[in-house]
Parts: sequence; structure tokens; C-alpha cells
Amino acid sequence: MQYFLYQILRGLKYIHSANVLHRDLKPSNLLLNANCDLKICDFGLARVTSETDFMTEYVVTRWYRAPELLLNSSDYTAAIDVWSVGCIFMELMDRKPLFPGRDHVHQLRLLMELIGTPSEAELQFLNENAKRYIRQLQFYRRQSFTEKFPHVHPSAIDLVEKMLTFDPTQRITELPKFHY
Repeated sequence: MQYFLYQILRGLKYIHSANVLHRDLKPSNLLLNANCDLKICDFGLARVTSETDFMTEYVVTRWYRAPELLLNSSDYTAAIDVWSVGCIFMELMDRKPLFPGRDHVHQLRLLMELIGTPSEAELQFLNENAKRYIRQLQFYRRQSFTEKFPHVHPSAIDLVEKMLTFDPTQRITELPKFHY
């Protein structure tokens, strides 16, 4: 699993270094050959980032969609791809999708049931309508990833928790150091 994650993150680092957002990372857009070489594919929704451009709101298959996209933000960053990788990695580790939402509302509820209702500080990147919407939802305490996924190595849990933060400005952006 570590080798697959390493390849996904290296590929993502390369893509992001070219100022490109993939915007549709999911298991079916990852190809493996007989040597276990992983390739990221399907760049149909990919876009070059620009500080002045507004981005399309509808991107990323729902189960791998970051909170800012679920809340219709058009001002998003490479952090949306990092969120998707966190979801994919947990799916590899747990052998089932992490957030298999039936629709946008269910999707948001599933992720808040795990990572908890965001604090006021974590809502700062959102517009007022999105903040108001989040505030009226049921409150959820953050679950312990270690307790929910006891079979997952603590260092993997630590990395995933850094990838799956509600506030995109707090999501990990640096490629972790892997030791073989």
C-alpha cells in the first residue's frame, strides 16, 4: 500500500508542479501494470490553475470530493486533489469507500460524522451562505481514526488525518518522506 501511495503522491506532486489540478482523482483513474507501476489517468476535468480564474464547481466524483466542492466553492486549490488521495488511500486500507454518499447532503454528513463538525476557524474560507448552512447542520464530534480503523498503521492514520482536514488551507501539501 505504501508503494502505491508513494506513486500517487509523486504523480500528484508532478501534476501540481505544472500548476494543473486533476480534479477527478478516484481509484478508477489510477492504472497499474504487472510491475505495480501506477499511472494517474483521465485528465478530462484537469485545469491549469490561475489566480484570477474562477473554477467550475462540479468536479470530482462525489465519494472523493473535498468539503469545499460539496459546498459549491469555485475558489479551490490543489488541496482538492489531496483530499481525494486521502479518500483513496483509506479505501485501499479499509477495502471499502470511506465516504460512499448517495447525494451531496449525505456525502457531507458522512464526512462530518468522521472528521467532526468544523469549528468557526475552519469555516473561514467559506462564503456566508455555506457557513450558515454548516452551522444549521447536526453537530458531530470528531471520531478517532485509530479506533475506527484499528488495523491501519498509526503513521498511515497520521498522514490521512492531515489529508482529510475540513479547511483546505490546513491540509498537508508536502510529500511525506517514505523509507524502504
